[in-house]
Amino acid sequence: MENKPTSYTDIEEYIELYPHEVQQLLNTLRNVIREEAPDAIERIAYGMPTFYQFGNVCHFAAFKSHIGFFPGANGVAEFLPELAEFKTSKGTIQFLYSKPMPLDLVRKIVRFRVVENIVRHQENLKTKKSVKKPKKTFEEK
Repeated sequence: MENKPTSYTDIEEYIELYPHEVQQLLNTLRNVIREEAPDAIERIAYGMPTFYQFGNVCHFAAFKSHIGFFPGANGVAEFLPELAEFKTSKGTIQFLYSKPMPLDLVRKIVRFRVVENIVRHQENLKTKKSVKKPKKTFEEK
């Protein structure tokens, strides 16, 4: 099962492209992410279901033998010891269809990513406030 063409516009359409067993796994993963990131916006980005809150929280996608979970480089690095039994790369974790998905670990990773995005957003707001340009005087207008 390879990624399907991006003829879908939302996560429901994406999930419906796959066999029933894979749909169940994708829906389970989606529901766990929703619970841990209730304020995140669902959308399609990079051709994958994506949760966005002050930046991408995570993406996921179905493949031939696994579900790819993409919490970004920090989301993988922070939990690397707990991810030892899974194939990982810089920002990706593979959950094989043949093994149970570690939903408690997914919850922790999503919570971590939400907090990380909120903190980065707050820091950006502080930086923008401190770099405000002075208002122009009447003569300068």
